[in-house]
Amino acid sequence: MIRFSKLKKIKGDASFREFYRNPENESIIVISKKEKIKNLLIYDAINKILIKNNILAPKLLSENYLNKYIEIEDFGDQTYFGVLKNKKNNRYTDYKKIVKILNKLQSIKDKKIKNFKNQLYKIQEYKKKILFDEVKIFCDWYVPKILSKSECFKFNKKFKLEIKNLLSKLNYKNDTFVHRDFHVSNLMYYDKKIVLIDNQDALIGNKAYDLASLIDDVRLKTSNHLKEKVFNFYIKTNKKINKNKFKKDFEILSIVRNLKIIGIFMRLALRDDKKKYLKLIPHAWEMINYRINKQNDFKNLLTLLKINFPKFVR
Repeated sequence: MIRFSKLKKIKGDASFREFYRNPENESIIVISKKEKIKNLLIYDAINKILIKNNILAPKLLSENYLNKYIEIEDFGDQTYFGVLKNKKNNRYTDYKKIVKILNKLQSIKDKKIKNFKNQLYKIQEYKKKILFDEVKIFCDWYVPKILSKSECFKFNKKFKLEIKNLLSKLNYKNDTFVHRDFHVSNLMYYDKKIVLIDNQDALIGNKAYDLASLIDDVRLKTSNHLKEKVFNFYIKTNKKINKNKFKKDFEILSIVRNLKIIGIFMRLALRDDKKKYLKLIPHAWEMINYRINKQNDFKNLLTLLKINFPKFVR
């Protein structure tokens, strides 16, 4: 029996869930909003797939779906973000360990599993429509704060065409387990091991997506030199990959992801009053700047962003 009076609230991030530490059972209680309760079932299913494939993830200890909560393993408070933030030298060694976990993640073949309600859950495909719809968050939330109504209309029309064009140029098929938020803040460092959390959004998609999420992480600044070293280490450990084709996908998905993130952070600030995310937006623009000058395919998008957001795009 969980005694809620004994629970200690854990500071959350950009989540629809609330987390509480249960000291009596050394566990975490995850409480969902009513409209998002089905995500608890998905969260459990994805964690089971990870555990089945010998990847550390929170195991379900108990559930009370009727009251919108589950109880999972507690892997402490130390994220890999905390490890790397205080580490100025030799970050590359840590990133190599993380890339090895990513390789393991990408080797997963399971696409179906039963959740705690004994319902079969199948991981869906990360279709281009989903990628496109995610980027529209940039149009819906960020663009109106910067441009006038008439400018918004003109920009969004051209912008959406350019994004569709870029997504049509992706080389790799959707055949890989994609975490979708694979960065150091979602990796716990527990007992000298790496644990994956926030796993409920996983889909089957492009193998470059999670690497782009890891390397071009909006929360943790890294040098361009380190970014290239980590990318090359991934290529070295995946010899069947065509480097040029993969790099193209990587850069497209990095730009698309960071545009989405800018929109999400503006939404969190305006809708949910989480103003702290606004300070991360300039870094997202920095990473877009770094990638958008790499390929001729980005020429039209670069021009469009330069004209409309000259403060951020050079």
